[in-house]
Amino acid sequence: MVDIIERFLSYLTIEKGLASNTIEAYKRDLRKFSAYLSEAGKDITDFGRGDILSFISRLRDSGNQTATLARNISALRGLCKFMLIEKIISEDPVENLAAPKGWKRVPKIIGVEDVSSLLRKPAGEKFSLRDQAILEILYSCGLRASEVINMKVSDINFEAGFIIILGKGSKERVVPVNETALETIKKYIGELRPALLNKKTSPFLFLRKGGKPMTRQRLWQLIKTYSGGLPVSVSPHTLRHCFASHLLDGGADLRALQKMLGHADISTTQIYTKVTPERLRKIHKEFHPRG
Repeated sequence: MVDIIERFLSYLTIEKGLASNTIEAYKRDLRKFSAYLSEAGKDITDFGRGDILSFISRLRDSGNQTATLARNISALRGLCKFMLIEKIISEDPVENLAAPKGWKRVPKIIGVEDVSSLLRKPAGEKFSLRDQAILEILYSCGLRASEVINMKVSDINFEAGFIIILGKGSKERVVPVNETALETIKKYIGELRPALLNKKTSPFLFLRKGGKPMTRQRLWQLIKTYSGGLPVSVSPHTLRHCFASHLLDGGADLRALQKMLGHADISTTQIYTKVTPERLRKIHKEFHPRG
């Protein structure tokens, strides 16, 4: 008999079209839950609500954050629905089980001047054109790391000034790109990318030496290298947060931002509307009579 977890993950991939990163996260969560059940002499097709609550409590006691707990519950909820469809179970042990609701913190960001400083860092480096293009596209478009490394040359419309992105759940969206980022990408494609390909071919935009596509690990490494000395630890997602926060600070519409970020639910986008001290000062200065 095929492993029920593998069957469920195949269902999510084929029928639901979930992104590979989500599938991998669910796989880790469900394998962990399966190991937890094994300790109690049970298997993945024989558990109840109490087992789930006990498992989540263990995760919480181990210091896992609210988002991790919520993702585990989401994975288990999906698995239980699948087992109901397959008639493996007759009752849903996750029914009416609420996900933990922690206070959503304002994402850590850096200021516009710090971002500008970061974008200037690659100058003079061996792969500076590629790295600068990556930094520009992360900040210009607010892309996820996975979306950057999977970008293809054919996804860019230089004339119209936008990129077609295949995001979470294999959903396409169109994201505008500023002229500076487009010019840097053009320069990278014309001057450095052919040398990286070394007479090979690849559809991917960002490459490593030998024509291999950029990896998530390498992307994180180069961001870490260039962001040294900045006030907060910077990751690819930090630049996504900066993109969103700086746009809102400039007066961008929340619905438009939701479309650009590829959020299915606007409540996810609304986290950026939480008032930061910088935004408070700006509002006070602009609207208070003695600001």
